[in-house]
Amino acid sequence: MASKGLFITFEGSEGSGKSTQIRRVSALFHTLGREVLTLREPGGTLIGERIRNLLQFDKSVEGMTPKSELLLFAASRAQLVGEVISPALERGAVVLCDRFVDSTTVYQGVARALDRREVATINDFAAGGILPDLTLLLDLDAEVGRQRACLRVGPDDRMEQEGSEFYEAVRCGYLELARNNPHRFAIIDAMGNEDVVEASIIAVLKERCHGIF
Repeated sequence: MASKGLFITFEGSEGSGKSTQIRRVSALFHTLGREVLTLREPGGTLIGERIRNLLQFDKSVEGMTPKSELLLFAASRAQLVGEVISPALERGAVVLCDRFVDSTTVYQGVARALDRREVATINDFAAGGILPDLTLLLDLDAEVGRQRACLRVGPDDRMEQEGSEFYEAVRCGYLELARNNPHRFAIIDAMGNEDVVEASIIAVLKERCHGIF
C-alpha cells in the first residue's frame, strides 16, 4: 500500500468472469495513459507458471495435501511479488491481478479448512505485507460459476474436480471476507452479461480511485 502505483485484484469463484473483466479494465487504464500490468495467480513468472501447471494439470499430484497446496500457492505469490508486483508499483504502474492473498484465505483457509491464522501468517510472509488498494469480488451462484468454468477450462483442471459443496464454501468465504473488509472490497454482481458487469466495475473505480478518472 505504501507504493506509488495502484494495485487492484479480482477475486471470485471459477467462471465468474475475472479474466474478461481484467482485459476490459486494462484497456480502460491504457486509454488514460497509464502503464498497466495484467497478472494471474498462480503464475505471472516462469517459476509461477510451472507451479500453476503442477497445481492444475499434473496428474501425479492427485494426492497433494491441503498444506502442500497452500505452500505452492504461497511460493508462486512470493516470486510474483518480488519479481513483478513490487517493482511495478514502485515505478507507478497499475497492477491488475487475477487472484491474490484472498484466494488463499478462502480456498485453503475456508474450503480446505486449514487453520486461518496459519494461512494468514503464510499469506503475509509470501506477499511481503503488500495488500491490494482495491479488491473487486465478482460474485455469482456457485453452481453457475462451476458450470461456466467447466465449459471454458474442461474437466482436466484439478480444481474443477471439486464438488458443489466446495464451491459454495468458497462463495460464502468470499462474501464473509468482503463484509469484514468493506474499505478494500467491492462486491460486483457477476450474473449479468459482460457489459453490465463492466459498467458496475467502472462505477466502483470512479468512486474508489480518486484522482485517476
